[in-house]
Amino acid sequence: AAVDIQPACLGLYCGRTVLSVNGSVETYGDCGVCPRGQRTDDNKICRECMGSPDRYDWLYLGFMAMLPLVLHWFFIEWYSGKKSSSALFQHVTALFECSMAAIFTLLVSDPVGSLRIRSCKVKKLSDWYTMLYNPSPDYITTVHCTHEAVYPLYTIVFIYYAFCLVLMMLLRPLLVKKIACGLGKSDRFKSIYAALYFFPILTVLQAVGGGLLYYAFPYIILVLSLVTLAVYMSASEVESFKDLLVRKKRLVVLFSHWLLHAYGIISISKLDKLEQDLPLLALVPTPALFYLLTAKYTEPSRVLSEGGNGH
Repeated sequence: AAVDIQPACLGLYCGRTVLSVNGSVETYGDCGVCPRGQRTDDNKICRECMGSPDRYDWLYLGFMAMLPLVLHWFFIEWYSGKKSSSALFQHVTALFECSMAAIFTLLVSDPVGSLRIRSCKVKKLSDWYTMLYNPSPDYITTVHCTHEAVYPLYTIVFIYYAFCLVLMMLLRPLLVKKIACGLGKSDRFKSIYAALYFFPILTVLQAVGGGLLYYAFPYIILVLSLVTLAVYMSASEVESFKDLLVRKKRLVVLFSHWLLHAYGIISISKLDKLEQDLPLLALVPTPALFYLLTAKYTEPSRVLSEGGNGH
């Protein structure tokens, strides 16, 4: 195909759209922004995104999908307190909302009506921030070439959050009103009010830090899961395996953190080499076991008493 028939196209993400194809000869438009669903190739020509997300891309989308669900569960548990008769039902409802939102998001994404999506390959961090690379050839006029080079990994998250919010507003208030009889009138809707705060925060987080999250999310998962597990065990005064077995809820929390650990390890390794990466999953219980084995030695009252005896 004839390519270099026009002046050079400046800018990292500016490209020429294909106007017509006559045999092996392509006719191109002016240098500018690529249409949605396309990105520039090495010759600065806008090409259709025909690839599929790789394993790491799906893991990233899974992480972004988990964020609202985990926050839903946290605030449901936080505001349920000891009157947790309706907490389990709300947890299930939140899971249903997020699952349906994910399915709807995939169905409305191109190709419409299918659970698979077509995408462009992420090559580098700047692909997420094309608005920062609009060229100014004469230092006066800016050529605006901002487009979604990582189609659809950037916008699909916003669509998912919108579906989550709509489904929550349609389902949760009616169900909570009927089921959450163990809570007061003001308390039963607090988890919904919390969601009205954290969804805008998640949206801004994706808008500003989507590219950074794409590369850092495996490590964020590992760090947060370690910290939250330690905080939960400390707050629940879990100091031995027996303390874990007293309440089923503690085991559920423990296994949930183990799943997050495993997700983080899989995201880092990408499971490219199964014989090397799968044994890493044996490290999942290590932080919890380390905490349980050392908790009795770091219990504050014991440390203070032994310090007093030393004096």
